[in-house]
Amino acid sequence: MRKIGIIFVFVCQGLVAQNTKGLTGIPDTSFANYSAWQSALKTDPTLRLAEYTAAEIKGTRTLVYKEIGQRKLVLDVYEPKDKRFRKTLLFFHGGGWRTGHRSQHVALAQALAKKGYRVFLAEYRLSTEAVYPAAMEDAQSALIYLHQQAHRLHIDSKQIYVSGYSAGGQMAALLGSVQDENLFGPGQKIKGVIDLDGILAFIHPESGEGDDRVRMSAATSYFGYSKTENPAIWNQGSALHHVSKQDPPVLFINSGVARMHAGREDFRAQMGQFGLFTDVYTHENSPHTFLLFTRWFDKTVQLIDQFMQ
Repeated sequence: MRKIGIIFVFVCQGLVAQNTKGLTGIPDTSFANYSAWQSALKTDPTLRLAEYTAAEIKGTRTLVYKEIGQRKLVLDVYEPKDKRFRKTLLFFHGGGWRTGHRSQHVALAQALAKKGYRVFLAEYRLSTEAVYPAAMEDAQSALIYLHQQAHRLHIDSKQIYVSGYSAGGQMAALLGSVQDENLFGPGQKIKGVIDLDGILAFIHPESGEGDDRVRMSAATSYFGYSKTENPAIWNQGSALHHVSKQDPPVLFINSGVARMHAGREDFRAQMGQFGLFTDVYTHENSPHTFLLFTRWFDKTVQLIDQFMQ
């Protein structure tokens, strides 16, 4: 059935060309921690950006995990100073698949490294640079790199978790669901997935993605098709359509914004049919950008730590 769906995607692609109007090659910097904070202050002037430093953490290393012509994609590494083989977290930033930067989650990486994990903040191609499936191919490449370099990087290859926030959470959930399909590259072992406010389905009654009435939406820019032009590719890019008994357990950490976890309960129901573990924690009445602020930061770190333990 999955093969039929993939064939249908390619048929649809032959009928309507992928829209590349959004490919500017220029990084979109509209989503950053400071701008998110300024926006959130309008609703709650008491919010403060989360910061974290730890003397026990090694200085940041930046590793090239993939080269596409002259383009080099990198991982920033946060880790304890020792060389013990440790549990590892591969993390993808948010920003609607077209903006954002891995450095937005330095505080989270440092806090988790302080607890004994090796944390890799991943860069991936945004929709101003390449359309789907480029970002997911990059995510898969980063995962493969960690497995291939596990010994050199002192990674316990049986304990690699993937996570992400917003668009990055959507990517992490999809990455966890497709390793048995080799959809974006050779499948790898994933111990668990932590999805922070990333949707599970683009086309779903709970989803707000794909409204192109005023301007091209973030999801349409990401896929290069509207959801009416090529619904098959939108479904292919949704974790909800890839659940199988081989999938890893998933922890959802969500804001109080319901549309940011579209398809979650349907996803959990399918996981439950296979006896697979999922859990949810909701920061009630929090904004979508909850991860960036002190009020919800410590609890989020605690939840990730408990899940990885």
